Amino acid sequence: MTATPQSSALSRSGSSRIVYLVFWLLGTVLLAIVVLPLLRLALQPSLAGLAAAIDDAEVRQALWLSVAGAFFAALFAALFGIPLAYVLARSKFRGRGLIGAIVDLPLSVPHTVAGIALLMVFGRRGIIGEPADALLGLRFWATLAGIVVAMVFVSAPYTVNSARIGFQSVDPRLEMVARTLGLGPWQVLWRVTLPLAWHGIATGLTLTFARAISEFSAVVILVYYPMTAPVKIYELFLRFGLDEASAAAVLLLALSLGLFVLFRHFAYGTTIAGAGR
Repeated sequence: MTATPQSSALSRSGSSRIVYLVFWLLGTVLLAIVVLPLLRLALQPSLAGLAAAIDDAEVRQALWLSVAGAFFAALFAALFGIPLAYVLARSKFRGRGLIGAIVDLPLSVPHTVAGIALLMVFGRRGIIGEPADALLGLRFWATLAGIVVAMVFVSAPYTVNSARIGFQSVDPRLEMVARTLGLGPWQVLWRVTLPLAWHGIATGLTLTFARAISEFSAVVILVYYPMTAPVKIYELFLRFGLDEASAAAVLLLALSLGLFVLFRHFAYGTTIAGAGR
């Protein structure tokens, strides 16, 4: 008996549902690994413990330092990483692969190693830290500047890679058409390329901020004090145990999640708005 088109379509539909179900079940395992520890953490501290953590001036200072450091790290990555991403996306030159590998290198370097390397460059006797202190009075230890440097090192690759993918998704013919209409290269970049690549750029900056606010090892080795939130949480754990540390950890988790959702919403909303103009 020859199968009818309807029966073949139903068979394909049933097979698709099975594949979808299997993949959904497999994905649920990963979701459980992510969600269960965070859910257990959120349920650990008491309301009194959370109130005490909120009332602790040192905890509030640490949270503010983490947010401020991550903001400046994302700003630095935008100022210097987006141009590098454009060059990597739009030009072909010898050594481009090497530069791309250098950009990705912090993603594979253990962050304790990154902290030691940063200390040798930006520390009291570092090749940049010592002359910067002597000539400019700029110190990277025990300052926000050091926190930002450590955060930039570990998080900037997200901006460069996402922005590069965003620029590569823009059809160069659209830029050439804009040039034929009389726009200069900077106008084309600002009015055509950047709006079309904005989703990738904004995603990269959001990931950079999220990665920076959570950094511990590089910050604790290069700076240690003033303490960012991850460093303060570790100190609370060593001094007072799990309950004290978990309350501060929940505050950082809630703050990070809220900012991450806000930035993702901003990135998506501005992309849609830009596409509609």
